[in-house]
Amino acid sequence: MKSQGMLLALGIALGLVFARSTEAGEVYKIDPAASAIEFQVKQFLGTVKGKFSQFRGTIDLDREHPARSNVTATIQVRSIDTAIAKRDEHLRSAEFFNVTKYPEITFQSKSVKQTGTDTGDIVGELAMHGVKKEITLHVKLLGQKGAGASERSQWRVTPEPIKRSEFGLVFSQTAESVSMIGDTVTATMEIEAVKAK
Repeated sequence: MKSQGMLLALGIALGLVFARSTEAGEVYKIDPAASAIEFQVKQFLGTVKGKFSQFRGTIDLDREHPARSNVTATIQVRSIDTAIAKRDEHLRSAEFFNVTKYPEITFQSKSVKQTGTDTGDIVGELAMHGVKKEITLHVKLLGQKGAGASERSQWRVTPEPIKRSEFGLVFSQTAESVSMIGDTVTATMEIEAVKAK
């Protein structure tokens, strides 16, 4: 089915660069204005929530051979927003993300697998803060609209929880002790992709 073929091609993270088109492929580009990449991490008895506002991504879909489809995505780390400007500047600094040296987070798919009628898993390489690790994105098709060059699809993408320490994203030992920020980061992405003309 059409939706199942598209499902096997989607990923992100997120945003989520441009994929090369396969011979029989179709290309869908993530629409940042209609999409969201959000995350949360425990701190003290509460939860810090944030998002990235600048990202791009491409789904290169091969309907004949869905497993050959390709997904790539890039997030601009500087666009992090936790609703507190001072905290965001600290996160961008050399003590944490170091956006001057590592300005982007990227994802490159390696394999896709259908897990249900409208769900699938995409395994790929996440590169963040100079570290590359394999992660799995759980994907669910939410709906489709339009046709032809204006065709759009909507997805919910949920990466498996990420340990920030595995990517070297830690503050000084003193800051870690005082802030009591959790190591596990969870993310949720609501993605809308439009068929490239």
